[in-house]
Amino acid sequence: MGFIVILILVGILLLLAEILLVPGVGVAGVLGLISLVGSCVYAFNMFGATTGTIVVAVNVVMVVGLTVYVLRAKTWKKFTLNTNIESKAIPDKGTVLSVGDTGKTTTRLAPVGMARFDAGVYEVKALEGMIAPGTEIEVAHIEDNQVIVKPVEKDF
Repeated sequence: MGFIVILILVGILLLLAEILLVPGVGVAGVLGLISLVGSCVYAFNMFGATTGTIVVAVNVVMVVGLTVYVLRAKTWKKFTLNTNIESKAIPDKGTVLSVGDTGKTTTRLAPVGMARFDAGVYEVKALEGMIAPGTEIEVAHIEDNQVIVKPVEKDF
């Protein structure tokens, strides 16, 4: 009789591990089901129909109880992360670009690349399309510490 109890406990523990630790149809879930079915088969073969029926009922009650416990909303709240990151990157305290500053691309902007301004070299993003290296650019706008540039329009 102890072997049946061990099979039931191992089956429930493996199903619980499958649900909480390694979700998906994996080895732990299959082994848990095999263990539960094995306890039922063993009980029917060794102890008869009455004991087998009791073991099946116990297995069903325990699996239903486990399912109800796992599907409760409060169970999953224990496993969720409740903190939100609301901070932003701190801007560089050095020289900051402003709208209208001009410079020259040092790499191709496709759409992100590097550009040299009087204040130094910055990572910039093209406003539209790609911009070739060595092209004169100007800062169109700055959004969330990202410098958006466009090519300088030359008047002829």
